[in-house]
Amino acid sequence: MKTNEIVAAITGKLVIPPAMDIDLNCGFGSDLMSDVLIFARPQMLLITGLTNVQAVRTAEMADIPAIIFVRGKQPQPEVLELAEEIGIGIILSAYTMYETCGLLYQAGLPALGKIETVQ
Repeated sequence: MKTNEIVAAITGKLVIPPAMDIDLNCGFGSDLMSDVLIFARPQMLLITGLTNVQAVRTAEMADIPAIIFVRGKQPQPEVLELAEEIGIGIILSAYTMYETCGLLYQAGLPALGKIETVQ
């Protein structure tokens, strides 16, 4: 799913476009960055309410090209500057995480699927 399709599906706002216009092939919603690192996949979209530098750094480490910040949260300028510097796209959603994920799933962005129990 392309960035413009994602923005349209959630009636979002593209604040910073990703460095490359790629197809995002799955979405993952979490405020726990440790879970993001465990379950990261190539070309995954991160959906989170965590609007700090750690979210952007986690996306960088996990090769996640774009982040949606949910619940109408506005990241601080230093978060946006870092995202732009390293090429991570930033999208804003006024919906809750649950609704944002549901809208994206309904629009055709798959989830990771069934995950085996992590110990």
